[in-house]
Amino acid sequence: MTMPSPPPCMKANVPLAPLTTMGLGGPARWLARCRSADEVRESLTFAHREGLPVQVFSGGSNIIFADEGFDGVVILVDMRGFRAEETSETAVITVAAGEPWDGVVLQSVGKGWSGIECLSGIPGSAGGTPVQNVGAYGQEVAGTLVSLRALDRRTLLETEFSREECAFAYRRSRFKAADRDRFVITEVRFRLFRNRVPEIRYAELAREIEASGRGEKPGVISPAIVREAVIRLRRKKSMVIDTADENSRSVGSFFTNPVVPASFLEERLKGLPVPTFPAPDGVKLSAAWLVEHAGFPKGLRKGGAGISDHHALAIVNRGGNTRDVLALARDIEEQVSRTFGVRLEREPVVVGFNADEKGKA
Repeated sequence: MTMPSPPPCMKANVPLAPLTTMGLGGPARWLARCRSADEVRESLTFAHREGLPVQVFSGGSNIIFADEGFDGVVILVDMRGFRAEETSETAVITVAAGEPWDGVVLQSVGKGWSGIECLSGIPGSAGGTPVQNVGAYGQEVAGTLVSLRALDRRTLLETEFSREECAFAYRRSRFKAADRDRFVITEVRFRLFRNRVPEIRYAELAREIEASGRGEKPGVISPAIVREAVIRLRRKKSMVIDTADENSRSVGSFFTNPVVPASFLEERLKGLPVPTFPAPDGVKLSAAWLVEHAGFPKGLRKGGAGISDHHALAIVNRGGNTRDVLALARDIEEQVSRTFGVRLEREPVVVGFNADEKGKA
């Protein structure tokens, strides 16, 4: 009996490492580069028919594949499109999920629209930003997102979610929690602002803007000026993807800043100068400080992995493999837990290891 052929968007035995910012991982048994919702449906149908597991990703900046690769169907969301509807005060932009995120920010800032300028330089795709509620320098996706469309992997039907229905929290949404691996985001809508001076919430960013001497007139800061300052800051930390900078071979921040009850500071961290930030459910601690003071300084190397020379939260591929990276991550987690009683949560998705192997790697 003739086996059903895969859809035209699908290829066999495709290396995954070049598709990720970490540059690690073996081949995918099948890779589907999907440029439409219909191609996603076709790929999911093929995988279901063949009894194969599915992994969905897009920009490759928040995912780590196993050295052995992925013995199933990897769906690479590559839908493109950008359109805007302007009013006197706002601009609502509708962006296809596969659009590179920094390109979306660049287009918006170029038109003078504010609301996402602090999210400049962040790698990945537009469709990936709501999943972990991407944020930086006082802005996050939840602040401007209006709605999104997503394909239900069970029913193959598209559904629209309002901002409230996304259940956003710090670096989290329903798509990373209760509905993890259920939906494929296909389109995102943001409401940005015209003729509004950006609000600078972080002292580091304010200092960078002041030091640059940039400004169209005294006291007025444009989205473009903020973007330039954010890019400079991120580049200093090797948080802008640059093939000439080995420190950028990472997934950015490997751990989120942990949120603890306010009482925890007195009970476990009394007298320690750990930087803290307000959080809705307690106090947010600086994960970078915890990592460094647990014995993992910038520039540390262990096997084929290491800590970035410029940012304590970035685990960098130093010519090793996925197991090297995960072994270092595990060591950091265990030492931070022993030293401070704090559990670190990983930001990237790790694909291709079972639960036991993730812990041992």
